[in-house]
Amino acid sequence: MRKLRFIRRADGMRVEQATIHGGTGEVEISGWTGSVIWGADEDGWEHVSVCPYNHDITPSWDDMCRLKDIFFEDEEVVLQFHPRKSQYVNIMNNCLHLWRPKDVDLLSKLEARAL
Repeated sequence: MRKLRFIRRADGMRVEQATIHGGTGEVEISGWTGSVIWGADEDGWEHVSVCPYNHDITPSWDDMCRLKDIFFEDEEVVLQFHPRKSQYVNIMNNCLHLWRPKDVDLLSKLEARAL
């Protein structure tokens, strides 16, 4: 995850509260504005969630790529999960999340299995 000083300077990003462990703010992407929350260590994961204020908007792939660019380094692998249907939790229909495990290089593990 990027350092707070980089996140603060990102176009369209306004940090409201922040610590070394995460923060909250507001982001403007593709003409919509929404809340963003991030955590640098949530049980071994880095996490960013974004929720457009207009509930009729769900962030697009390009929107999530922009969010990834704000919060994560270029070469960090970040995931969006689709869990088992029995484990769905959907408190807010238009809220999406990015996750990155802190101590695992997922692509290296996948590449090793492909060999």
